[in-house]
Amino acid sequence: MTDSAAAFPAPMLLFGCGNMAGAMVTGWMAAGVPGAHFHIVKPTDRNIPADARHFTTADQPGQKYDQLMIGIKPYMLAEMAQEIAALLNPGALVISIMGGVSTDSLARHFPGARILRVMPNLAVALGKSPLGLFAKGLSEADKADAEKWLCALGTPYWMPAEEDMHAFTAIAGCAPAYLYRFIDALAAAGTKLGIEAEQAERLAREMTEGAALLAAQSPFPPAELASRVASKGGSTAAGLAVMDEDKAILRLMENTLRAAHDRSVEQGKEAEA
Repeated sequence: MTDSAAAFPAPMLLFGCGNMAGAMVTGWMAAGVPGAHFHIVKPTDRNIPADARHFTTADQPGQKYDQLMIGIKPYMLAEMAQEIAALLNPGALVISIMGGVSTDSLARHFPGARILRVMPNLAVALGKSPLGLFAKGLSEADKADAEKWLCALGTPYWMPAEEDMHAFTAIAGCAPAYLYRFIDALAAAGTKLGIEAEQAERLAREMTEGAALLAAQSPFPPAELASRVASKGGSTAAGLAVMDEDKAILRLMENTLRAAHDRSVEQGKEAEA
């Protein structure tokens, strides 16, 4: 068992367990956290790991918890907050992975609880996700303890201001989907050049893996790496010229992340409605 697994606060109740919470459970279990440490309230058995305790309704656990993670849609919080609160011991740690929902809003729903917001992405399943963190009511010792068991999922980043969570969500939480869309588009464009579809997708995946590993390990910034691939007057330079014309790729990314950021803000407001 890893140090992260040994530090895991058990039992942890998960209220909701969709794709993201399920990926977090996968990451923790890969680090050695037993499935029995997870108690999960979810109407269906999808994403329920072996050995976990599964409850289809909130009245089934028959106990209160010191650690509870909320993995429902933000707009569902107001409707479900009362049944979630009934499952908490005084001073419990409430972990929220709901996009945009502020610690103030969570504290109003769960008075007396310690609040920890976590913004992951699906790479938590591999222990490779950046983790945006912001807390309310946690001591420095509490934060240090949280880092120990969150490290199994990736790299924790404490946000200096809660408003920064919206930007973190856009670039670290949402952006994997944009990368996957790029990979898909790259493969589709490859087929237009005559490459068989299955091979084009495989090439796009392998290229992305290698390039990402190099970017992660290289001492050079991404812009420099791009320049090193592109020789003057060569094929790479011709392709980059299309992406750089009128700052096309920069404007696309700015507009994409702004839309994600603004939607994160809206989701927080919906949770308070």
